[in-house]
Amino acid sequence: MSGGVPPYVRLANEIAAQFAHRAPDEAATAIANHLKAVWDPRMKQALIAHANSGATDLDPTAALAARKLQAPS
Repeated sequence: MSGGVPPYVRLANEIAAQFAHRAPDEAATAIANHLKAVWDPRMKQALIAHANSGATDLDPTAALAARKLQAPS
């Protein structure tokens, strides 16, 4: 892949768009729950690392969901 948005970022942003009608914290929780249930662990770790790197291409709600993913359950 050369210079484009990583697939996990694109997917996380698309999921975040589906929850845009909810309050940010509520949406981030719903997104994190979806990612926990559906995504491969490698994708989740890549998203978390991307969010932690300060990436600007990640929807703010998706970034919050990534932070929720890394929080202890």
